[in-house]
Amino acid sequence: MQERHQDREQYFREQSYTTARYVIPFIQEVLTLDSGTRILEIGCGEGGNLAPFLDLGCNIVGVDMAANKINNANIYFKDHERVDNIEFIAADIYDRNDLGTFDLIIMRDVLEHIYDQERFMVYVKTFLKMDSKFFLGFPPWRNPFGGHQQICRNRFLSRLPYFHLLPRPLYRGLLRIFGEMPVVIERLMEIYDTRINIERFERILKRNDYKIDRRVFYFINPNYDVKFGLIPRVQHRFLSAIPYFRNFFITTNYYLISLKKD
Repeated sequence: MQERHQDREQYFREQSYTTARYVIPFIQEVLTLDSGTRILEIGCGEGGNLAPFLDLGCNIVGVDMAANKINNANIYFKDHERVDNIEFIAADIYDRNDLGTFDLIIMRDVLEHIYDQERFMVYVKTFLKMDSKFFLGFPPWRNPFGGHQQICRNRFLSRLPYFHLLPRPLYRGLLRIFGEMPVVIERLMEIYDTRINIERFERILKRNDYKIDRRVFYFINPNYDVKFGLIPRVQHRFLSAIPYFRNFFITTNYYLISLKKD
C-alpha cells in the first residue's frame, strides 16, 4: 500500500475519483455548487480533491504546507481549461488569515494530522461566513486502520488491523522491530498523538458553536472503491448510534457543518 502514497499522480487520480463520485454528491444535498462558489481546501496536497470542483466552474484556493506538493499541483493543473479559477499556496494556514471568506471549506483525511484540533476549529472560523459550509472527512482513530498503518513498508504491518491501539512505547517498538524507516515511524507517531474520535470531534463542534448539517458514518470507506474495488457501505444505524464502540467499526465519517446562527 505504501506504493500508492509514493505515486503522487495515482494518488491525485484516486482523490479526484472519490471526490467526484462521493464527496460532491454528499455536499450537494445541502449546498449548490456552481461558478459563483468560492472554495478553500486546507491540506490540499496536489489538489486531487479540488479537480472535480474546478470542473464545475467553482473558484478554488488550495493551501498546503508541503511546497513540493504545491509544485506538483501547479504542474497537474497547468493545462486545465479553468486554470485561472484556481490558486495554490504553499503555507501554514495559520499564517494566511488574509484569504478572505469562502462558501465552502473542504478537508478530507487531514483533521487527524492536526495538533490541537480545537484551536484549529476556532481559527478556521476566520474563513467562514454565516451561510458557509465546512466539509470534513476523517477516519476515527480506533477503526481497524485508523493509525494509517497502510503506509508501512512492511507488508504484514500494512495489513495488520488495530495494532496502532497498542500503548505508545509498544507501538513504536513494534514498528522498529519490523524495520520501518524513521520518517515513516514519525508520521505514524504523529497520527498516534493527534488521534481523534467521533465523540471528541462532536464535543469540539458543540463548544465552538458549530452545527451539523449532514453526517454519514461509513463501514466501507468510499476511498476503497477506487483503491480496492469495494462498494462503499454506510454503517448500520444501530452500531452508528453507540458512542465510543462505533469508532471501532467506522472507517470514515463525512460531516458537513456550519456556524450556528444567533
